[in-house]
Amino acid sequence: MGRSVPFGSDVGRNGRNSLPQRNSRDVGLVYFFGTFEHSIDERGRLAIPARYRRAFVDGGVLRDGPEGCIELYTEEAFNEEIQRRLGSASGNRSLSSRRTRRSFMHNAFSVELDRQGRVLIPQQLRDDETAAETRMVIVGCGDYLELWTPDAWARELDEVGEDDADGGDEGDGTEA
Repeated sequence: MGRSVPFGSDVGRNGRNSLPQRNSRDVGLVYFFGTFEHSIDERGRLAIPARYRRAFVDGGVLRDGPEGCIELYTEEAFNEEIQRRLGSASGNRSLSSRRTRRSFMHNAFSVELDRQGRVLIPQQLRDDETAAETRMVIVGCGDYLELWTPDAWARELDEVGEDDADGGDEGDGTEA
């Protein structure tokens, strides 16, 4: 693999350094980008794009995404997201803080890559549409990946196009 680079530098130059890292041992801080379509087998195993497998050598965390996708985080990125969402001064003392914790944490599952670079999507995260699919779309979203069925991804792209045409967002994007 190439030389170690500061996070965020040299991304996209001739395909080099697709996994920016702070040092050769720290692969938790990656910048996921691009769209990939991979097969999912009848057991729910999904191949992770080869360029990103190294980021998940220590495992990852899957959870329901708010728009109908499944989110896949590295362990480090998941811990950072927990701190962002749950690190308020009120801790679990307020009802809204407890609900934020419940909505983010209740359906999260630790996963590991198998020898073929696949993760097993737990049955609890596979709805009827996902269970019937043989292909999944994997979308890089910066610090995590989103896993979509092809039909759901097409619908989301239509929504994204409509939002762009309307000139923006309805909220601040912090939905749990």
